[in-house]
Amino acid sequence: MTETWIGPRALAEATGVSTDTLRHYERLGLLPGTDRARAGYRRYPPAMVERVRLIQRALVVGFSLKDLGSSAGGSTARRLVDRSAPLWVTGCKRSKPGSWS
Repeated sequence: MTETWIGPRALAEATGVSTDTLRHYERLGLLPGTDRARAGYRRYPPAMVERVRLIQRALVVGFSLKDLGSSAGGSTARRLVDRSAPLWVTGCKRSKPGSWS
């Protein structure tokens, strides 16, 4: 069975971020190291679309990249976003670091 891969441009277009942002997330450890095509181009498994969207949702609800970097183990980051989503949906906003209003 052949695994399907997507390139950085396709991933960026699917998630609304730039390819520079993808590389930045990778440097921070928010995205796992990518596989490379024979020509050396980055390529991602399709599941990375959801991971980038998860990072974006976490940033929207008030987490910093540093917060996410310390919990980038996948399910932990997902729990952080899932726990905060009700606050975001009800219109609560983070007034200062570490607090919600």
